[in-house]
Amino acid sequence: MTKIDPYKHKERYEAWKERIDRVGFIEDISKINSKIILNYIFDMEIGINVSRVSVKGSRSYTRLNNIKQRMVFITKALERTYSLNDITLLQEKQIMSFFSKMRNGEIKRQDGKIYLSVVDFVKIFKAFWHWHMKVRQKEGVVVLDITMDLDTSKEKPKWVYLNESQIKLLIDNAKYEYKVLIWFLYDTGMRAPSELINIRVRDIVEDFKKLNIRNEISKTFGRKINLMLCSELIKEFISRKKLNGEDHLFTITPKRANEYLKRLAKRLFGDEISEAGEKYSNLTMYDLRHCSCCYWYPRYPKESALKHRFGWKKSDKIYYYSEFLGMQDTITEGDMLIDITKTELEQQLAKTQRDNKVLQERIDINEEKLREMSFCIEKIKSEIGIKA
Repeated sequence: MTKIDPYKHKERYEAWKERIDRVGFIEDISKINSKIILNYIFDMEIGINVSRVSVKGSRSYTRLNNIKQRMVFITKALERTYSLNDITLLQEKQIMSFFSKMRNGEIKRQDGKIYLSVVDFVKIFKAFWHWHMKVRQKEGVVVLDITMDLDTSKEKPKWVYLNESQIKLLIDNAKYEYKVLIWFLYDTGMRAPSELINIRVRDIVEDFKKLNIRNEISKTFGRKINLMLCSELIKEFISRKKLNGEDHLFTITPKRANEYLKRLAKRLFGDEISEAGEKYSNLTMYDLRHCSCCYWYPRYPKESALKHRFGWKKSDKIYYYSEFLGMQDTITEGDMLIDITKTELEQQLAKTQRDNKVLQERIDINEEKLREMSFCIEKIKSEIGIKA
């Protein structure tokens, strides 16, 4: 079953490759740099010469497009700034200065605005340089790692935060289809649009109580999660729309959906800035994933379960939302026991409790026998006394 790609990454990449086949090089950069960058991209396409610490295998079309776009931009900028027709001759001070200028606004975007996430460019360049080091190492040449001191810190993202009452207000004022969509995204916290538009009716299972996010449509891993807020609404929606098992649950155009949410949020909340730093009028479907995280975070007793629901492999997202919500440290000694150890202790405790129950039952039986014996002895004594 083909996964829907709302951004058409595969088509874009293949169209770009076809143009390269026709032209023979990347335009607007030197022929030497073009050859170097193309070698890098095509190596990443088949998964060769990747870093030792990176995941093995070919890179996704999303990743390949990202590499292509950012490396071409960096190369163009370096050629203009340092007249550098061979990027492999770059010096450490030059690359440090270049990214510093991107951060402080000396090097701006095409629209004249400052780059908000320079770290994304830094990480792409670091990966490129490590590829270059590995290729040259195979040729018996040692290349200095000029990226060691590059700043890879990332500023906290800005997004639209809506609390529970604001979410309900948004839903109450939305059209029916969007009412269902908002509830679904708020409940599941799934990635939208990438996971959302690939959900089919057959993925709603166990009497509309669970959602199966298949592995092939997930950015990280497949998972089955409980529908706690929108189960009945989804059931009604499927019936009302007369959807069948293979039908997509939502047939939306992401751009139009986001435009609708922005208009609705602006009408309800104005053009003010939300607590997460972004204007209400810039609300998108992905912001509902953030809001969902904030809703479920204090309700999940275990971090592992929360990570499973949202498809996270690492815990850094949890720490971010914890800080955002201002959660206090409420850890206890019991919380510090790792799951396996805690389970073993709980099993031992349960066994001890069962053993104690058996012993107590035996004691009760023995006490009952003693009472019966005492009664018999007293009866015998009484009878002897009468006869005497």
